[in-house]
Amino acid sequence: MHTEGTFSPETADEASERYEDLGATAQLVVKEVAKAMEFDAEEYEERVTGEVVETARDALFADRLEVTVGTRTEYEEWRDGADREVIEVGSDNVDNVVWHAPPFADAAVAATFQDEERAAVDTLRRQAFGRLYRDVV
Repeated sequence: MHTEGTFSPETADEASERYEDLGATAQLVVKEVAKAMEFDAEEYEERVTGEVVETARDALFADRLEVTVGTRTEYEEWRDGADREVIEVGSDNVDNVVWHAPPFADAAVAATFQDEERAAVDTLRRQAFGRLYRDVV
C-alpha cells in the first residue's frame, strides 16, 4: 500500500482556501496554453471563458489530492473500519483499489483497477473532486 499526491485537507475551509489560491495559477496556465496555440487577441477573448479557467482550476486542485493505492484486501480492511459512506466505481472483480477519504467529509470515493494504476488515480481524483469537493469549494 502507498500514497500518491500531497494534499489531503483536514477541513472544508482548508480545501476552499486551496481552491481559491489556485485561481491565479489556473489563469496563467490557460493564458500560456492559448499563447502556445497562437490564439490572437480576438480568438482568446472568444474561446477563453471563465468556464475554461474554472476547468483548469478544478484539474489543478484534483491533481494533487492525496490518494491511497492498495490491494483489494487492504482496501476492504480500511473500508471495514471507515465510519462513512464509500462510493466505489469500477469492477468488483479486480485486484487493486485507489481511494480518497478527506477527514472532514462524511463520504469517501474509491476506484478499482487491475493494471493501470495511473489511470485509476486520475479517475479517482476526478471522482473525488466532483463528489466530495465541488460543493465545498
